[in-house]
Amino acid sequence: MGMFSFLDRSHSVAKPGFNRWLVPPAALSIHLAIGQAYAFSVFKKPLNYLVQIATVGGGLKALPAAIDSPNPADWKFTDLGWIFSIAIVFLGLSAAVFGKWLEKAGPRKAMFASAVCFSTGFLVSSLGVQLHQLWLIYIGYGVIGGIGLGLGYISPVSTLIKWFPDRPGMATGMAIMGFGGGAFIGSPLATELMAALRTDHDLAVGTTFLIMGAIYFVGMMFGVFTVRVPAEGWKPEGWTPPVTVKPLMSAHDVEVNTAFTTPQFWMLWVVLCMNVTAGIGILEQASPMIQELFKGQISAAAAGGFVGLLSLFNMGGRFFWSSVSDYIGRKNTYFIFFILGAIIYFFVPRTGANGLNSVPLFVGLCAVILTMYGGGFATIPAYLRDLFGTMQVGAIHGRLLTAWSLAGVLGPLLVNRIRQYRVDNGAAPADSYSTVLYVMVGLLIIGLIANSLVRPVDSKYWYKTAEAKPQRDGQLASASAR
Repeated sequence: MGMFSFLDRSHSVAKPGFNRWLVPPAALSIHLAIGQAYAFSVFKKPLNYLVQIATVGGGLKALPAAIDSPNPADWKFTDLGWIFSIAIVFLGLSAAVFGKWLEKAGPRKAMFASAVCFSTGFLVSSLGVQLHQLWLIYIGYGVIGGIGLGLGYISPVSTLIKWFPDRPGMATGMAIMGFGGGAFIGSPLATELMAALRTDHDLAVGTTFLIMGAIYFVGMMFGVFTVRVPAEGWKPEGWTPPVTVKPLMSAHDVEVNTAFTTPQFWMLWVVLCMNVTAGIGILEQASPMIQELFKGQISAAAAGGFVGLLSLFNMGGRFFWSSVSDYIGRKNTYFIFFILGAIIYFFVPRTGANGLNSVPLFVGLCAVILTMYGGGFATIPAYLRDLFGTMQVGAIHGRLLTAWSLAGVLGPLLVNRIRQYRVDNGAAPADSYSTVLYVMVGLLIIGLIANSLVRPVDSKYWYKTAEAKPQRDGQLASASAR
């Protein structure tokens, strides 16, 4: 019982004099682990050739030939794409279901549950590879691991918002940038493990899953043991809430069930869904896409490096754009995402071997896209905080992540299905991406319209019980009276 009582929220309340800058590393340890999901594309080709390699042999050297003559018993890219999609679906669903529980239980208990689920997902997936049962990987990495993703994703976010009321955008950027950077660790880790452990008849995917599950569990325990929540009424030393607030910012809180009924919630739901759908399909397909657009020029190892590089920009964009939003506002930040993103998506297909044949230009454009994709994730919690207050922002954020669940299916589905349809009808793999990228432009325009419709939350939705409001509301009221 001692270990489990240690996980209680009451045992994680910071003592006077605690340095709030010790909390971001705890958040990063969780997000850097679960952010491995963004590196899943490095497993797609090995998983695509398990039977062929096992029966014919040749290890990774056989993969180029396998592209042209796959074994019918092997899993297709379209089937493998569902692993990532299921994980993102359960990320959003678990965040929505457990968001309110998290506010009561505290981040430590949620982080521990996340570590258990995420690592167990790897173990079950390893069994699925050994038995060549795709449904086991769906259950393991998709369902169980996805629940771990959701719990781990939202647990540090609301905590950091409470620790940094003076810089909420920067705070959410610190929490969420780790998720974007997870692939920078996960991609080379998986690549190196498979390379070191493979044989002529085994690509070592199952063993790699097993080892990564253990490594990530240990890393996530650092966050579990070091995270703290601020004491009731705490505020940064020397900081006083502003007398006037920026446009769209409210001095009032909205309860999670009430927020769910507001038009502002659903406008932001569309904003997040469109921004994520446009980026996630490309990110999920990043490794095979660059190899097909520049066939013969990019090796599997270089493609893995590309995934890792995108992870860096995804990570950096989360901190950069969310910090910028503290100065220019969340709404203006999203305007930039949608307008600039649509322009870039329109030009990406022209960078391939059949166009400008410029790998640096392709990589550069994808890097900018990934900064805005990551920035969208990091800015949305602060956007919610501005509109709905801090009282239950973690739970509201959890509900909003159902938009990510839909995007996690829609994005990869669009990319994989349209690519497969074009290839089945005679198009070269390098030419199969242009149509879907133009579809993404349309999605970004829809997001632009939704963002333009966001207005301040009507007073009828405000939480009415004065004593239940955070102290900052009373401070704002008294400051206004003076």
